[in-house]
Order: sequence, then structure tokens, then C-alpha cells
Amino acid sequence: MVTVIGVRFKKAGKIYYFNPGELDIKCSDFVVVETARGVEFGECVIGRRQICEKKIVSPLKDVIRKATEEDILKNKENKEKEEEAFSVCMEKIEKHALDMKLIDVEYTFDNNKVIFYFTADGRVDFRELVKDLASVFRTRIELRQIGVRDEAKMKGGLGPCGRPLCCSTFLGDFVPVSIKMAKEQNLSLNPTKISGICGRLMCCLNYEQKTYEETRKKLPKVGSIVSTVDGEGEVTSNSVVKESVRVKIKVDGSDDELRDFKIENITLVKGSYEDIINEVDIKELEAEIEDHEHDMIKELIKED
Repeated sequence: MVTVIGVRFKKAGKIYYFNPGELDIKCSDFVVVETARGVEFGECVIGRRQICEKKIVSPLKDVIRKATEEDILKNKENKEKEEEAFSVCMEKIEKHALDMKLIDVEYTFDNNKVIFYFTADGRVDFRELVKDLASVFRTRIELRQIGVRDEAKMKGGLGPCGRPLCCSTFLGDFVPVSIKMAKEQNLSLNPTKISGICGRLMCCLNYEQKTYEETRKKLPKVGSIVSTVDGEGEVTSNSVVKESVRVKIKVDGSDDELRDFKIENITLVKGSYEDIINEVDIKELEAEIEDHEHDMIKELIKED
């Protein structure tokens, strides 16, 4: 076991582990640490604790010091300089007529490097832009192309639910999200309903996926015959959310009647369970989608 603290450098950014040594560092304290990019200023979001060595990416670097008032002031000045650098870079991009969208600017704490984050549809020849920026800032310049999900994380905004974006508030890492999740959760496959403001599948599709998978294993497929307290009948529909099935039952020789039963109150007599969606189901699903919608789905789920 190794004693570490968790440090975050950006709001909702990834958490990195560092060795606190003998320093008395608590949650919400600011620290100065050594990283692969150089000296950085961050916030302690996980207090001193012991974790398994397997969870650590070697080598585990030490915390240089607990941030002083001077360090906090310098970090604030860097934020102000980033705003100025953003304006300068925008002017240079227009000057060189480059097809790119500037998203954010970041100064390393020691001012040894300025990083410009941008998005673009393809590759961009920004060699002349780098030369211009280097002549202005007199330091190392890095231009880093990011995807649309990273752009949403940096810029923030409101999701379709009306709340601030998950990625910009608490998600440290992006999780894999697939169209299969939407299908298993019986969601509309209309891209406008299952995509976030970044244009990709919503991250929240992953939140309850395991619950849906486990519940579907207990739900009989439509058309299956099940035994209930009211007799045997045919499943006409089911609900993962309610964990119930609707069964068509013939009562006392009269017309068929639809009744709802909890999955724990039925027994499968003939047929099979829903289980999880497999790749064959996904291919059949894509074949059913109209051509223009198919293109939208492909665009929606492509990797950044």
C-alpha cells in the first residue's frame, strides 16, 4: 500500500495521484507538484489515503509544496494572461485564414509553455501560426487538436435535461457509450434525442446500463408463454423500468385480457429471455434505419 493524495488541475478534470510525503495536505488545499509537463498548480480533491500500488501509474511523483499565497497569486495572474493569449491567437488565426476553432488557452504554472486547444474538421498546417505566437509570447508554444467531446467539457453548457453538462461538472474521464445502450434502454434512435450538445451520444446512457442488462436477463421476450397466478398467457410487452411484463390471458372462457405482472411473479414456460443486445441485433437495427438517418447515426457514434 502507498500513501497518496488526489490532485485535479482543472474543474472536472482527471485526478492524478501524488506522494504527499510529510506535508499536512487536506482536501481543498492547493498544491504545487511536478508533472510530465513541468511544475503545475492544482487542488487536492482526495485527502491522504492508502491505495494499492497497482492503481498507481509509475513513477509516483512528490508534492513539491503546499501552495503559498504567492503561488495562488501567480496562478490567478496566469488565468488573466490566458485570456489575453486567447485574443492574440484569434487574431493570428484570422490573419493566416486557418480553418480551425480556438477553444481554450492554458499556461503552465512556471510559464515555460503556452498550450492552445482547438478543433478542426481535418489536419491544419499551423507552422506559420506557431512562429507568430512564439515571437509574441517568447516561450514554448503547443497547439493541440481536441475532439468535440473535449470541447464541450472545456466550454460547459446545459444538457437536454436542463442541468450543467456532466462532463464539465464531475466526469473526470469520458466513458465508452454505444448505440447498443440506447437500444437496450428502449430509447428513441432519433439522433437529436440521444445526443448531447457535443453531437455525440450522451454520457448518461452509461449510468444505468448495468441495471438494464441485469433486468433484461429476467424479462421474457414478446411472444413467450409464461405462468402467472392467473394462469398461463402470452407476453405482449415488457418494461425494464417497471420490471414488469404485460400478459394476454384468457379469463373464464371470455375475451383475452391484458394484465401486468412483476417479473418475480411469473415463470417462463415457453420462449426465451430478452438478454442483452448482440452485434447481430445492432446490424439488423442499422439496416432498418432510413438512409439519411443511418448517416446521422454513423456520425453520432463515430470516435473522436
